[in-house]
Amino acid sequence: MAFSADELRVLRRALAVALHPAPLQDEDVQDALLLAESVDEAVREAGRLRAFLLDDLARYREALPGSLSGYLELLQDALAAGYDPAADDLAALRALRRNPAAAALLARCQILAERSVRARLARVSQATATPVAATSAPRARLLALPGGRAAADEPKPTPPAPAERPVPKPSEVFPPRRRPVPPPPPEERVAG
Repeated sequence: MAFSADELRVLRRALAVALHPAPLQDEDVQDALLLAESVDEAVREAGRLRAFLLDDLARYREALPGSLSGYLELLQDALAAGYDPAADDLAALRALRRNPAAAALLARCQILAERSVRARLARVSQATATPVAATSAPRARLLALPGGRAAADEPKPTPPAPAERPVPKPSEVFPPRRRPVPPPPPEERVAG
C-alpha cells in the first residue's frame, strides 16, 4: 500500500498526537477520518482482488494441462501475495512435474505448505496448552508403591463371585415371528 504526500502528512500528525496528546483542530480530525476511510477501502479492494485471483487460479487449474503457462504464472503471483498452496495445487503440480518450471514451483510450494501446516499446528498446540506452573499443585511424597514386597507377603483378597444370572433362551431374546392373518375371502355377489 502506498500513501500520497498528503496522506503521509495526515498520518504523521495523527502519530504525533498519539505520542503527545494535544487538542486537534476540526480539519485534522476530518483529514484523519478521510485517511481511515481510504485505508479501509484499500483493504476491501485488496480482499476483492485476492478473491478474484484465487477464483482465476482455480479456473486455470481445472483447465490443466492446456493452461499450464497461465496457471504457473497465476500461482506465482498468488504465492507472492501470501497465498498458501492448497492440496489441489500440489496435486496439479505433481502431475505436471515433467515441465521444469512446474517442478521448480512444486518444490517451492511443498516448502510453503509444510511451513503453513507447522504454523497452524503450533497455533493449535499453543491455544490448547495450559501453563504447567499455573495448574500443577505441589506433589505429595510417594512413600510406597502398591504391588511391592510387602504386597507379596499379604494374602490377596479373593474377588467376589459374579452373580449367577440365568442365560436367556433364544426364544426369550428373539420371540417367534407371528404369521400374518390372511384377509377374509371376499363375499360372493349374487346377481339379481
